[in-house]
Amino acid sequence: MDILTLSQTDTRRLEKLAHAAGRTPKDVLKHVLRDGFEATESAIKAVKTRMQSVERVSHEDAMQQLDDLIERHVRNEKKAA
Repeated sequence: MDILTLSQTDTRRLEKLAHAAGRTPKDVLKHVLRDGFEATESAIKAVKTRMQSVERVSHEDAMQQLDDLIERHVRNEKKAA
């Protein structure tokens, strides 16, 4: 799916997610296509919340936690199917 095939609403949502994640829309799109908007938004929100807390984690740990969250989501989606 190309970014141009997204609705205007979804394109704006993708742009907001990319801005929140500090990434490009293209970088975030692959996560949205794989996991959906809600899971991607949730993951970004969780990482940002943790970053703002007193508890700091390294970039590598944050990415691992995000990958783990995505894997759990995928497994849950496969079980539901």
